[in-house]
Amino acid sequence: MNFRRLSSLSLLAVLLVLLLQSCSTPADVEEEEAVDVSAIVSQMSLEQKAQLVVGTGMFLPLPDSVRAMLPAVFASQLDTTTAYGKMVTQVRTYLPGAAGFTAEYPEIGVTSQALSDGPAGLRISPTREGEDGTYYATAFPIGTLLASTWDTKLVEQVGEAMGEEVLEYGADVILGPALNLHRDPLCGRNFEYYSEDPLLGGKMAAAMVRGIQSNGVGTSIKHFAVNNSETNRMTVNTIVSERALRELYLKGFEIVVKESQPWTVMSSYNKVNGVYTSESPELLTTILRDEWGFEGYVMTDWGGGIDPVAQMEAGNDMIQPGSPDQIQAIIDAVNAGELDEAVLDRNVERILSIMVKTPRYQGLGSTNNPDLEAHAQVTRQAAAEGMILLQNNGGALPFADGIKKVATFGNASYDFISGGTGSGDVNEAYTISLLQGLNDAGYQTDAELQATYENYIENTRAEAKGGASFLAQMLGGKIPVAEMALDAAIAENMAAKSDIALVTLGRNAGEGGDREAVPGDFYLNENEKNLIQTVSEAFAAQGKQTVVILNIAGVIETASWKDIPDAVLCSWLPGQEGGNSVVDVLSGKVNPSGKLTSSFPMTYEQTPASANFPGVAVEGETQDKDDQSGFSFMQRVPWQITYEEDIYVGYRYYNTFDVPVSYEFGYGLSYTSFEYSDLSLSEENFEGEITVSVKVTNSGEVAGKEVVQVYVSAPDGNMEKPEEELAAFGKTGLLEPGASETLTFTIDAATIASFSEDKSAWIVEAGEYEVKAGASARDIRLNGAFSVAEEINAGSVNSVMLPEVEFDRLTQ
Repeated sequence: MNFRRLSSLSLLAVLLVLLLQSCSTPADVEEEEAVDVSAIVSQMSLEQKAQLVVGTGMFLPLPDSVRAMLPAVFASQLDTTTAYGKMVTQVRTYLPGAAGFTAEYPEIGVTSQALSDGPAGLRISPTREGEDGTYYATAFPIGTLLASTWDTKLVEQVGEAMGEEVLEYGADVILGPALNLHRDPLCGRNFEYYSEDPLLGGKMAAAMVRGIQSNGVGTSIKHFAVNNSETNRMTVNTIVSERALRELYLKGFEIVVKESQPWTVMSSYNKVNGVYTSESPELLTTILRDEWGFEGYVMTDWGGGIDPVAQMEAGNDMIQPGSPDQIQAIIDAVNAGELDEAVLDRNVERILSIMVKTPRYQGLGSTNNPDLEAHAQVTRQAAAEGMILLQNNGGALPFADGIKKVATFGNASYDFISGGTGSGDVNEAYTISLLQGLNDAGYQTDAELQATYENYIENTRAEAKGGASFLAQMLGGKIPVAEMALDAAIAENMAAKSDIALVTLGRNAGEGGDREAVPGDFYLNENEKNLIQTVSEAFAAQGKQTVVILNIAGVIETASWKDIPDAVLCSWLPGQEGGNSVVDVLSGKVNPSGKLTSSFPMTYEQTPASANFPGVAVEGETQDKDDQSGFSFMQRVPWQITYEEDIYVGYRYYNTFDVPVSYEFGYGLSYTSFEYSDLSLSEENFEGEITVSVKVTNSGEVAGKEVVQVYVSAPDGNMEKPEEELAAFGKTGLLEPGASETLTFTIDAATIASFSEDKSAWIVEAGEYEVKAGASARDIRLNGAFSVAEEINAGSVNSVMLPEVEFDRLTQ
C-alpha cells in the first residue's frame, strides 16, 4: 500500500478498511471489486462507443509556424466548442507528453486512460505550462542490454521501478515492452527489442510485464507482430512461412501472454502475408485470444492500418492516436449495417474491463514524486550486469591498481548515448558520460583532450543544424556527429602522460528508419579505424593498454579490428547512469556477466537476411489509398519483404551451416573463470517433461556470476531442424572463488517441439535428443541425451495466416 496516498483519510478509517479486508475471503474481495462493464456499455450512445474505440487524436503543443510544417493531422486545431472537443481538451491535461488518451464520460463511470511511450522508461513532458517544476523520468537501459543480463529477476526489478514511475506520474498504460525478433542487425528498432531468440526475448518481456504491472498499471506488448524492419513500415507486406511465424515471430508474444497476461497488446504497422496486422482476425482473434487466452484489449500502433471497420471486426479494439474521420466512419458503418454494433460493444467491453483496473478509475491521484534516486541505482546496476566483455587480452581489465590517469578518446566518451531516439527515448534529468563516470570514481582525465573533443562536437553540430531534417530537430536537435580525425601527435602525447586509453565508439538508432551496412554505421569509417589503430600503437609503444567501449544501439562489424586494442567492452545504450555503470565494470567494482543475445557476424553480407533486407518496392501496384490512419510521417509506398531464410535466424543459421561469426550468441567473458560439472537429467525417456541440472563452480580468483545456457538438438525426422535451439537458461548468484551453485531447469514438450505445417500442431518427433549445457552457443561444456519413444503432439492449433507462396527452405 502506498501511504503517501492516504493524506485525506484518517488513520482510524484506514485501520478499519484493513480489518475488513483481513476478514474477507479472496472471493469476497473479488466480488466486491467486480464492475459490470456490460451495464456501462448499455448506457453508452453509438457516438460514445465510437469515440471510445478511437483515440482522442495527436496533440503537439507547438507554435503556429512549426505546426504549419506538419502533416494535416498535427496542424489541425481541435474544435473546443463541441462537447467532444471540450472532453478531449480536458483529458489532454491529465498527463502532458503522454502519447495518447481515451475518451471519458464521468456521468456513466467511464474514465480516460493515459497511454505513455516507454520501452526504456516513461516518456512524458518534463515541463508543464504554468508550472515551475520538472517531471523527469528515469532512462533505463535499452531492451537489448537488459536481455544481455540473462537475469529475469533483475529485469523484473527494473520493471517494478519503471512501473512505479508510471503510477506516480498518473499514467495508466505504458507502451512497452517491445519484443520483436532481432531478425537482421540493421533493424532501426533492434535496441528496443531483446534478442534473436524468441525464448529469451519472451522470458525477458514476461519478467518486465510482471514487474511493471505489479504496481497496478498496465503494459502494451509490441509490435504484434513481425515488425522487424522500419523501411516503409506503414505498408510493408511481410511474407513469412507458417512455421517460421509460429516458431520465431509469434513465440515470444505467446510466452508473455501465457506467463504474464499484459493488459494490452499493440498491433504493428506492417502486413503479414497480405493483411495488415490490425485488420487480421486470424492474428488478433484466432491466435491471440482463442489459442493463447489473451484477456485485455488490442490497440493499433500510432497510425497503423487503413480500414477502421476491418480493425473493429478483426478484434483491434482501439485505434490510436485516432481522428474524427475514423469515429465518423465507424458510426456510419453501424448505421449502414456494414458493422454489427455487437462487435463494437464487444470491443468497448474489452477496453472497459481494463479501464476498471487503472489508477485513474480507482481514484489514485498521482503524486508526481517517484523515487528517482532509487531508480537511478536500479538502472546503474542493471546496466553494469548487462555489459559484455568481448575481448580482454593480457588481463587489460579490470584496471590495475596503479591506473590513475585515463585518456578518453572518441566523441561518445564526451557525448555519451543513453538511449535510442523516437518513442524509445526518455526525458531524463541527466546522462552520466564516460568522462563524468571516470571523474566520479576518482580517475583523472585530461582537460586539454576534453576541450579538443567538446569544441569539435559543438562546432560540427552547429554547422550541421541548419541542414537537419525537421524530424531530427523534433528529436531535440541531437544531430549525429561523425568521428573526429585524430592527429597521431595527440595520441603520442596522451600515451606519454596517461596510464591507459579508452576509445568510445557511438552508434544511435530509432524508429522510422533502418541502419545501413556502410562505413559509419554497421562498419567503422576510416576515422574510427585510424582512431583505434593510432591510439593502440601509441599506448603500446609506452607499454600501456587500450580499451574500446562500444556505446551502440545494435550489432556492428568487429572482426576486422577487434584484435588491435587490448580489450573491448560492449556497453550498448545503458541508460542515464551509463558512464557510472561502465566505470563500475572497468574498475572491477562489478565483474561483467553479460552475454550476447544476438550474434556478431564477420560481415553483414554473411547474415542470413542480408539478401532481402529491408525489402523491395512492389512493381505494378499503385500507392495505397490516401492515409486514413490519422497519423503518418511516412509515405505509404507499396513494399514487400520475403523472409527467405525461414527458420534459420541468428545462431540457428550460423551453427546449422557452420558459418563463422565474430562473436557467437550467448558469448561473454568474465574477470574470473567457471567450471561446469554434474550434468543430470531426471529421465532417460522423455514423456512430456524433463529436469536438467548443472553444477557451476567459480574456479577463478574473484567473485562473479555465470549464465548457464541449455540447448537441445533434435534428431533428423520428417521436419528439418536447426543444429540446436535454446531450451532454458539461468544465472547464478554471486559466487565467491571456489564456491558452487547447482542450477535446475525444467524443459517441457512445447519448448522442444517443432511446428508441423502439415499437421497444424507442435510436434516432438521420436528419436534421440542431445542436451548441451554451456557458456554460449559455441562453448558447450557438458552433454547429455534423452529419448522420445513415440511422436508427441504438444498442441494443435489453427491453420491461419498462410503465405501465398511456397517456401524453399535452406538445406543442411
